[in-house]
Amino acid sequence: MREILPAILPLVSALLPASAIAGENAAATDSVGTRRGVVLGEVSVTAIKGGDHPNADEAVTYIGSQAVETYDLVNLRDASALAPNFYIPAYGSRMTSSIYVRGMGTRIDQPVVGLNIDNIPIINKDNFDFDLADIDRVELLRGPQNILYGRNTMGGLVNIYTLSPLSFEGVRAKLSYGSRNTWRASAGVYGKLSGKLGMSLTAEASGTDGFFRNTHNGSKTGRERLGALRWKTSFRPTGKVVVENTAMLTRGRQHGYPYLNVATDRIAYNDTCHYSRLSFVDGLTVKHSFRGITFSSIMSVQYLDDDMVLDQDFTEADYFTLRQKRKEWAFTGDFVARGPQTGKYSWLTGMFGFWRRSRMEAPVTFMQTGIDRLIVANRNNANPYYPIGWDEPSFTLGSEFTMPSGGLSLYHESSLRLGAFTLTAGLRFDWERTGLDFRSFCNTAYTIYDNTDPGISPLPVYSRCPVDIDETGSLSHDFTQLLPKLSVSYRLPAESGNLYASVTKGYKAGGYNTQMFSDFLQQRLMSEMGLMQQYDVDQTVSYRPETDWNFEVGAHLAFLEQSLTMDFSAFWINIDNQQVTMFPEGSITGRIMANAGRARSRGVELSLSYHSPAGWFTRGAYGFTDARFIEFNNGRADYSGKRVPYAPSNTLFLSAGYTRGISGSRLVDGISAEVNTRGTGSIWWDEANTVRQPYYMLLNASVAATRKGFRLELWADNITATQYATFYFVSIGNAFLQRGNGFSAGATLSWQLDF
Repeated sequence: MREILPAILPLVSALLPASAIAGENAAATDSVGTRRGVVLGEVSVTAIKGGDHPNADEAVTYIGSQAVETYDLVNLRDASALAPNFYIPAYGSRMTSSIYVRGMGTRIDQPVVGLNIDNIPIINKDNFDFDLADIDRVELLRGPQNILYGRNTMGGLVNIYTLSPLSFEGVRAKLSYGSRNTWRASAGVYGKLSGKLGMSLTAEASGTDGFFRNTHNGSKTGRERLGALRWKTSFRPTGKVVVENTAMLTRGRQHGYPYLNVATDRIAYNDTCHYSRLSFVDGLTVKHSFRGITFSSIMSVQYLDDDMVLDQDFTEADYFTLRQKRKEWAFTGDFVARGPQTGKYSWLTGMFGFWRRSRMEAPVTFMQTGIDRLIVANRNNANPYYPIGWDEPSFTLGSEFTMPSGGLSLYHESSLRLGAFTLTAGLRFDWERTGLDFRSFCNTAYTIYDNTDPGISPLPVYSRCPVDIDETGSLSHDFTQLLPKLSVSYRLPAESGNLYASVTKGYKAGGYNTQMFSDFLQQRLMSEMGLMQQYDVDQTVSYRPETDWNFEVGAHLAFLEQSLTMDFSAFWINIDNQQVTMFPEGSITGRIMANAGRARSRGVELSLSYHSPAGWFTRGAYGFTDARFIEFNNGRADYSGKRVPYAPSNTLFLSAGYTRGISGSRLVDGISAEVNTRGTGSIWWDEANTVRQPYYMLLNASVAATRKGFRLELWADNITATQYATFYFVSIGNAFLQRGNGFSAGATLSWQLDF
């Protein structure tokens, strides 16, 4: 109860007055709420699988176009703050896009949340952290979505739809500048080449100098330069055929990471850190209606080129540096048949397949301090009579990986409407094969000394003992899952919403810990010098799939002619083989994905939205999660009963604002103001629950004025300059954390010209 009260009391006090100022219906289509507010363009390729009626049998936050503008949403992290129990921390590089939903999530490898952009499934989670200049609307679904969307959606799904050139013709541009030389510029042209063909081209660039400084060399940590292009083509040759192609190209580079040493309260490391990305996604969607059945195909090609350099010790000493270069190709195909949505019975069936191949090089270069303290010292402590000395000031542990994977799925969902009740049953069969071809190599040398006589200085006995390691191997695993779903929904009278209950099985695929191969090589070095090798490659590298059963009840409610909406859900999740990120036994730096035995997550979610005819609006979203390990003993410690790390217990979003049109003024056509607070926590940083980030709240505000297509907004974030941490980890016995951004302010100028 103590976890709930700090967050829920502000929510109740802020939202209770909304019921007292009830008025006539406001524009619900631009609210943050359930799917009932969705207005779908007649010519858009939307909602191929999901239902767009108010009787949704799942927890979903819909963010309409007006809310996208009000909160200046440009990426998934921005949007996630508006949904309860949906948390995306901002830390490290954009290579790591961690998402936590209802107590589930990981820092590496497989995500728990899927992402679709214009129906295109983004395969690699590293592609999740990017900006979008032309978001039209967003759907944030919580709970397993595996039946219709497959692998790695056991926590939820994000659907992002970009603006269609068939629903809007004109030019949109935006320029923003704020603290720390933070800027963003975007422009888009949307037009019809004919009544049936439309195209749009959008471009975006952004940058920041970062909020923190590396005191070792005086450089900014967090400097970014990003750019993106998007080309969208929409074609409707007949009333029954819609073709849409979306091509996205992104390019970005980051310099340094703001990891603060807890002991010294300083960011100070000596080696270079940077991350660059080139990403390309092209998706083609074809939708055809024939005799009441809609056939859809969604095909995509995806390419990713990553390059990261990382000072893994994050100290001023010369320990070691990691470089990780990766290139990846992926292809997806989804074929869907959907029956009529009218009448008592409706159905949907489909087949999904994907193929993916990654090639990665991940060498770790050990330097003098790392050699002396991590290798030589350990070896000599074990055998002080015949110590060793390294012949070279540095050496490299090389790792190369090829990771092919592919899968095929068949799925079906049927709904039967019996009066006010709707019964839904779904089933999916999922098959996936993952492979890993690896090569680990090292070439160096050391000298053995004789220290048996304390009166004589150690003398070299064996000069230049060579270390020549070159090991290869292959691993492969097949994963199969049968995923059922059952739900019942009851439609309330007078279009006032619905009640629902559901049980769904979720699934997240297994994989491989490529991060561990540098540790393997280090242990092989130790074995060459007479110490035992600690790791079994297959056992340590492979981790098993994660599955869960999600039991949920909820309600989507609307009052006052839908000017006041409310969503409520309560869930209980039983998780088997939960994938958690940990340090393996004996490791000082490497992190692996490990399987906890069993875990349990339970919680509640509440969302409210009110729009007054006078222009006032208020929105709120609160989520509480109690996620704990039920059985988790890794051989060194028993974490049973401990909270799952990195997943916040509370999330809170509160917003109040006012918008008003002004007629007859030569200065402005309208004004608006909005203030919001975002609360998060507490967050435990380790499985033992010894370190945590307490609950914190951030205060943000904005004011805006419009005039003849122009909109000028003044904004401020983290007005109270609240200090908080977004990340915590331990490396070589040192604890590090990343602080969240402090106070920032700026201005945004937008322009829209309708053709």
